[in-house]
Amino acid sequence: MMPPAPSPQDETYDLLIVGGGVNGAGIARDAAGRGLSVLLVEQDDLASHTSSASTKLIHGGLRYLEYYEFRLVREALIERERLLGMAPHIIWPLRFVLPQSLSPRPAWMVRLGLFLYDHLGGRKKLPGTETLDLDRSPRGNGLKTQNSKRKGKAFAYSDCWVEDSRLVVLNAMDAAARGARIETRTRLTDAVSENGGWVATIEGQQGPRQVRARMLVNAAGPWVDALLRRIGRARDDRGVRLVKGSHIVVPRLYEGDHAFMLQNPDRRIVFAIPYEREFTLIGTTDEPWTEAPGKATISPGEIDYLCETANRYFERQVGHEDIAWSYAGIRPLYDDHAANASAVTRDYVLDFDKGDARQAPMLSIFGGKITTFRKLAEHAMEHIAQLFPQVAMPWTAGAVLPGGDIADGDFERFLADMIESYPQMPRDLLRRLARAYGTRAPEILGQARTPDDLGQDFGGGLHAREIDYLVEAEWARTAEDILFRRSKLGLHVPPGTAEAIDAWLGRSAEAR
Repeated sequence: MMPPAPSPQDETYDLLIVGGGVNGAGIARDAAGRGLSVLLVEQDDLASHTSSASTKLIHGGLRYLEYYEFRLVREALIERERLLGMAPHIIWPLRFVLPQSLSPRPAWMVRLGLFLYDHLGGRKKLPGTETLDLDRSPRGNGLKTQNSKRKGKAFAYSDCWVEDSRLVVLNAMDAAARGARIETRTRLTDAVSENGGWVATIEGQQGPRQVRARMLVNAAGPWVDALLRRIGRARDDRGVRLVKGSHIVVPRLYEGDHAFMLQNPDRRIVFAIPYEREFTLIGTTDEPWTEAPGKATISPGEIDYLCETANRYFERQVGHEDIAWSYAGIRPLYDDHAANASAVTRDYVLDFDKGDARQAPMLSIFGGKITTFRKLAEHAMEHIAQLFPQVAMPWTAGAVLPGGDIADGDFERFLADMIESYPQMPRDLLRRLARAYGTRAPEILGQARTPDDLGQDFGGGLHAREIDYLVEAEWARTAEDILFRRSKLGLHVPPGTAEAIDAWLGRSAEAR
């Protein structure tokens, strides 16, 4: 399902993209769809760092209005509905409840912000804001009463949920289908300018090799500065500010399919979101990251902060011992010199160096958020087109991602058709496959009639045929890739599953 590796004499590309997060994959997809030859290299797995450590939201960023980020919010709100149409299997509407009983902001200010939020982006599909009495509304169930013995008033508004790491993979799949070469576990070790282009050394599992590219796109996320220093192109007047965001997953705190936006005394907000049926996701934090980029983990102080926030609002109290899973990521924000990490702009900056006789051209990506990745890629292509005037016009705004060609975006009807087509398959399995793969789920199910037809069952409804698909079509190489990035089955499978999957993958690799 992936294009064959080019022979050494063919290792010349228009673009060499470094970084397999959402921005790198989005640019690769857009560029390949416009006719450019593209090589994307990622030192680990796709979405293995920042892009899989988000709060899983496609949103305008309501709180960014406090910092007058009107352009960013408007762009994100417009993209929110576009993305919902592009991938209705991995993106779906989510209603947020914003309680006012403990709010540090007056209700009129919150309502004004929500009025702007409803109208800035030309909302068409999602319902607007409403006011709730939490003492009467079922959406107040699970919340604590406060000093007045009442739960008080709340506002409800809409945004969207996204399976973030799958969004990255789907962009990479579409890029590959359009001719891009995607290489994971492959690191750029050096790049030098030569005859107006780049000669780069990349190193993967087969060892180092050289490739040539007309232009280098630095989408390395937290490593964007490190890459610039490595190739001698760093400057003092631009930079990235690293901010760690962490999340915890605990047993479900309340009933219902809505989320909560919780306001803290320090004016920060924390989300509580239904997660994987049995859990509640709580996050995020904002802590400056002063170490070298790398794998981030949640700190005890962050756990305390998130638990205290949840316990301030919910009847069911949580502590360290209740955490089923936690994750943390480093957000590579553009350094606008804000004093407060929470106030650092989430907007993106594209630094384009057109090059000259001595220096080859490159584009570096600073900042950004998952909601605006597609628009970021379009803006990146405006710069890239200066070197490739033959490229086609923008095309991604109305183009669905793999598996997203669901009629009218009606996921429930699509699922009902799958259930009718596979009557002997468990409905929970079909729903999970439909959510993960959309219209590509039948590529996994094939002619299978019962779960036994799908091969070895590794637990949680994960079968050998699905694993084989993920290896062949989605660059999965380890149990972690499968259990925590291509899915969240790691929360549902029995102990020993990861070891069994890695053993299966090892045998499969030897057989190939």
